[in-house]
Amino acid sequence: MKNITNISKTLYCNGVQCPKMLWLKKHHPELFDESVMNQSVLDSGSEVGDLAMGLFGNFTEVPYGDLSEMIRKTDNLLASEEQNIAEASFTYDGLFCSVDILRNLGGGNLELYEVKSSTSVHDIHLHDVAYQMYVLERLGYHVEKACLVHINREYIRGRELEIEKLFAIEELTGMARQMQGDVHERVQTLKACILNPEEPCLDIGLHCWSPYDCGFWKHCTEALPPLNVFYVSGMQKKTKIKYYAQGIVSFEDLLNKAKLNPGQKMQLQYELEDTDAHIEPDKIKEFLDTLTYPLYFLDFESFEPAIPLYENSRPYDQIVFQYSLHYFEEEGGPLHHKEFLAMPGKDPRRELAEQLCADIPLGVCTLAYNMTFEKARIKELAELYPDLADHLMDIYGNIKDLMVPFQKKQYYTKAMQGSYSIKYVLPALFPDDPALDYHNLEGVHNGSEASAAFAVMQKMNQEELMSCRANLLKYCGLDTFAMVRVLDRLKEKVK
Repeated sequence: MKNITNISKTLYCNGVQCPKMLWLKKHHPELFDESVMNQSVLDSGSEVGDLAMGLFGNFTEVPYGDLSEMIRKTDNLLASEEQNIAEASFTYDGLFCSVDILRNLGGGNLELYEVKSSTSVHDIHLHDVAYQMYVLERLGYHVEKACLVHINREYIRGRELEIEKLFAIEELTGMARQMQGDVHERVQTLKACILNPEEPCLDIGLHCWSPYDCGFWKHCTEALPPLNVFYVSGMQKKTKIKYYAQGIVSFEDLLNKAKLNPGQKMQLQYELEDTDAHIEPDKIKEFLDTLTYPLYFLDFESFEPAIPLYENSRPYDQIVFQYSLHYFEEEGGPLHHKEFLAMPGKDPRRELAEQLCADIPLGVCTLAYNMTFEKARIKELAELYPDLADHLMDIYGNIKDLMVPFQKKQYYTKAMQGSYSIKYVLPALFPDDPALDYHNLEGVHNGSEASAAFAVMQKMNQEELMSCRANLLKYCGLDTFAMVRVLDRLKEKVK
């Protein structure tokens, strides 16, 4: 039977963030909300980890499986003087860790390298490395060097990927060694916490989101009123925690005692009262009067690979692979549609930029929703392709933001819940329109799913590829069609 006190390096780091999180993972894992886990991030981390294994040349990987077998395999590799071992596994007194990259220097001397897909060292990474050093040195090994391997955000890929330039290595040996006493004390505390049959009495705080969002948030806040401070839009987490600590939790309390901006007051008042929509026709008309025809509606989809796939790209660059473009040649005229979706396996940026210039004429007005994203991507394309820069920057200079009337609360309803995100605005304006309901789509329902879908398209067979393309086209097409409908609704309110 598995010992409940067994602690892996992941569980140890959970305990560093919050002992209650560790206890719940051990005693009530069914309460964990999986929605906090971003599968794309997890997949990216796995890809980075796999690539980093070859950082020091040839290596032997300990296959994941039965823990005792992983430990036995590691012992055999160390005994045979294998120099580079990936996922070398160790256990000591109920503690377990797999070292991402272990360098065997001989005579019980080791170097450990923890690999992360981040672009810098974070405090939790130091705890991770210190824990691994603790386990290894309790087993009698000497850790000569303990390092964190992370992504070098400044690396620009050439024709070929250079992993020695992609990765940055930061030595943490001294700091990790200074933490050994703290690790020992924390291990004892966490073991005692796990063995206690009673759930730890630890209150919520900023640690609920740092360094990672906790999947037990719903469980830990189930006693709070449904309308509470944590649902106030546009309020910083530290401010929410401050009010919570003061007992100012309900919307009623917040209205009476908290310092709120006008948008937050509006949200709370609308939630507590049965109030008609707030509409400022004159202000909305001022916005509408800035629009000219022909009028284009633009939405991009992108993905950000940790490992740069294309020449002249950096890790985590936003790579645009798709757009949808609805447009009117004249006001009141028929609605037209154009679109672009790259095929996987090649750099999509040049072809997309050329097609965008062909599809959007010079000097026309283009609408985006939260235009900051579209403008940033267009500027990047212009910098990448100087021969297209004039046309791209013309599009850039003529973009207007459909979000503005909602951001300024010129149009507000209770259903928007204080937000001006399209995810809230669209269902608030069209609550009963199945054609505008993203839940009715197949396969791709949001931007994160679109990014994830494109990232794996290259691995699909022909049938899967065609189905995925169809799903992506429908999703992105709905983004711009929704903008058309939102504009129609704004026009209705100024007649």
